[in-house]
Amino acid sequence: MAFDPATLRRDDYGFFGPDSPSWKVWASPTALIGFQRAVTLEHFDPFLTAAVADSEGIYDNPRTRLDHTLSYFLLVALGDGRTAIQASEHLMTVHASMTGIEPISGKRYSANNPDSQLWIHVTGWHSVLKAYEMYGPGPLSAAEEDRYWAECVIAAELQTCKPADVPRSRAEVRAYFERVRPQLCSSERAVRGMHYLLWTPPSKGLPFALGSRLLSLATIPTLPIWMRELGRFDLPRILGPAVRLPATAIAWLSTRRDNFALIKAAPYIAPMTGQILAAHTRSGEPTTPRTITPAQARERYGSKGHCSLWDHKIPETA
Repeated sequence: MAFDPATLRRDDYGFFGPDSPSWKVWASPTALIGFQRAVTLEHFDPFLTAAVADSEGIYDNPRTRLDHTLSYFLLVALGDGRTAIQASEHLMTVHASMTGIEPISGKRYSANNPDSQLWIHVTGWHSVLKAYEMYGPGPLSAAEEDRYWAECVIAAELQTCKPADVPRSRAEVRAYFERVRPQLCSSERAVRGMHYLLWTPPSKGLPFALGSRLLSLATIPTLPIWMRELGRFDLPRILGPAVRLPATAIAWLSTRRDNFALIKAAPYIAPMTGQILAAHTRSGEPTTPRTITPAQARERYGSKGHCSLWDHKIPETA
């Protein structure tokens, strides 16, 4: 059964609610830039690189893989408790069978490994905020940023991360990156994956390929120089300042009339993402106009059964 937009917010406001910075940041068009940044960074974790390479999901059908992965993040950030919990349970079920041997270290990898899931989670929430700051309305207020990172910790409860390990401030995010930097690496398979995501070949659909290339012009300048050099995808430094103004203008125009332009373009780039954003902008008040905690949602709606929100399985990492 396909995702039904009517289910996005039928029960409650989910974990964060209308006044939350998470709704503001994740529903912004700049989230697309942040998301491309995040899935590129995933490949610096050799265990995630092995999971991606062994499954070949991004090479067989990159549009669906990326669409479903971004949809997961959006459902957690914007959906009601029932929708978010079902998506989380389905994702962990899919990940459970994804194990193998990481060839550089010879160690076994698991897509549900807490350390790898923490890398995915932190890079996702940090990247989307970074893009919002650079190409969107700008930095959050100090109070909003404190709340944003508190909400990031709440969202981590839906993955296998240990909540105590999730950074709770910008300073803690920086400390986390410094702590894991010695464990990050690049490899032939990692470079292939990163370049494929930044510059998807036209054979996978011209609109999607063109979209990935245009996004990359904005995505790459958001990254520190050492990451660009490690991933071998750096661009001339002059492109950063040159792209910032038009990228900001496009993001601003896309927000007019409740993300109208982005939603209209979504069927050609990320159909499910577009449905979720459309449902978010049009959803009325839920049955219970309050937020809910992940623990409460899991108790009310959780099960180990199949989640019916997807036409296809969610791909290997999210």
